[in-house]
Amino acid sequence: MNQSFAVWILILLSLLTANLPFVLERPFLVLPWTQKGEPAAPAWMQWIFSLVFFCLLAGLAYFAFIQIGSAFVAAADLVSVALFVAQALGLIVLVAFLLAYPGWRARSYTIEKSFFVRLLEVLVFYALVGLLGFAFEINIGNSFPQKWEFYAVTLSLYLVLGYPGFVYRYLLRRRKR
Repeated sequence: MNQSFAVWILILLSLLTANLPFVLERPFLVLPWTQKGEPAAPAWMQWIFSLVFFCLLAGLAYFAFIQIGSAFVAAADLVSVALFVAQALGLIVLVAFLLAYPGWRARSYTIEKSFFVRLLEVLVFYALVGLLGFAFEINIGNSFPQKWEFYAVTLSLYLVLGYPGFVYRYLLRRRKR
């Protein structure tokens, strides 16, 4: 895999995922508390659903990390590059289906997400895109240890990429209907 190709995939995916929580009103996470507009359920049931959801998400993310990180890609062989891209897209689709489940579950309700919930979603997306970046880095062959400064800079950059969605959600005036 070419390093510039991997970087552009990560930049475009970061731009998309950083803005999704602000642009869309449907939830991406199963949270252990009731959001506004959601039907009340027993607290123990919400905690169990949330724990199962996050375990599935973490397991799928780890599986994707292992699969992408250990895949063999020869840059000169078009078939291996196409298989790698298909495998990466397949894993991204699986994660997207898992993240679409909370919205499907609440499809008959009008849920209003708070800013805190949107921020949690942005942080989860940041972790998923970061994990994909580390998998690409391992696949290319030059894995480097990172310190806290790296994470502070990349999180800041990710939040800057999410600024258009923030402006759309909170700063633009909308007409009252």
